[in-house]
Amino acid sequence: MKMRSMLPRLVLAASAVAIGLLMPDTGVSAQNVKEKFTGFAINMNSGPKTAVVDFTIERWSTDAERESLLAILKENKNPTAPLLRALQKMPKVGYIRTPQSLAWDLRFARQNPLDEGGRQVVLATDRPIGFWEARNQPRSIDYPFTIIEIHLDKNDKGEGKILAGTKIYIDKKNNVVLENYGQQPVRFNEIKPVK
Repeated sequence: MKMRSMLPRLVLAASAVAIGLLMPDTGVSAQNVKEKFTGFAINMNSGPKTAVVDFTIERWSTDAERESLLAILKENKNPTAPLLRALQKMPKVGYIRTPQSLAWDLRFARQNPLDEGGRQVVLATDRPIGFWEARNQPRSIDYPFTIIEIHLDKNDKGEGKILAGTKIYIDKKNNVVLENYGQQPVRFNEIKPVK
């Protein structure tokens, strides 16, 4: 059995994450107000692990930034390396951290209104790579992105998922595909604003 067949692939042609990446600005993304949130993450991949995760959005990504990332996805047969370089060069949009870790810069943030009210937020960044992983180059090195997808209600409370260790590409049917290195995304619950 090939290793690739064991890795979950999430085809997201019309799903929430792809919508956040692909949709044009709806006016909601134009506001640049600093927002802070906290939530509770549950990772079931290697035995249950939980952590409080805080994130701050300082600005929303522009249409030009979104278009540059989409162009890389569409124009490259293997977009991982050029997409990673482009994302790392983008100005910081905010940061994410746990109480036990240093903050990690977020490089992409978009929001779109939901039909039932509230909004969908998609955040993206490169993921931290430790010394051992950088030196030994295991298969996980091919999954350099972290994608966070959140649904917030009208009171800015909600839930989502964190895909830590993800590869992003366009498949033969022109769908955006997120291939997650773990068995399943990390659940992100009880998200609420921090005043």
